[in-house]
Amino acid sequence: MKDRLVESATEMFATRPRESITIRALAAAAGTATAAVYSLFDGKDGLIAEVRNRAVAGLFRELSAVAASDDPLADLYALAVAYRRWGREHRHLYTVLFGGVQSFDPSGEVGAADPVRPLIEAIDRALSVSALSGDATSIALSLWVTLHGLVTLELAGALDAATAETTFRSTVPAVLRGWAA
Repeated sequence: MKDRLVESATEMFATRPRESITIRALAAAAGTATAAVYSLFDGKDGLIAEVRNRAVAGLFRELSAVAASDDPLADLYALAVAYRRWGREHRHLYTVLFGGVQSFDPSGEVGAADPVRPLIEAIDRALSVSALSGDATSIALSLWVTLHGLVTLELAGALDAATAETTFRSTVPAVLRGWAA
């Protein structure tokens, strides 16, 4: 039941404004009673938190699976590929995570299972070998803003597949060149 509620909530939160979704609608979509939302999640906010936690965990697993190499710039590109792939394969989770249901504060401290950790680690390695120059947080934000824009436009259908691919292949290296030492 818990998984059905999370899956239903993920789809609903990705496709509708949060305020328009009632506990009754969430329960009905999962084929259960409203009591399940309260007993399993302590209400709507708890269910939203669970959806977000699953999204964060999934993105972290995807990015953490990118093996580090001797070339931190190649690793950053591989992380960008993994980020885009995860967003495309988990569009509802991506939309819930970055589409306004939960706020995103990139200035906070990076936790052990934070999806930004593999990115920061690769940036730190690039800075240590002078492949990049600048502040790690600023570099991470510029790369994330670029990736987020590309993935969001792609998921919205604003970019056809060929345009999205061409844009991705040219834009990510351009951002990295902009931070070159």
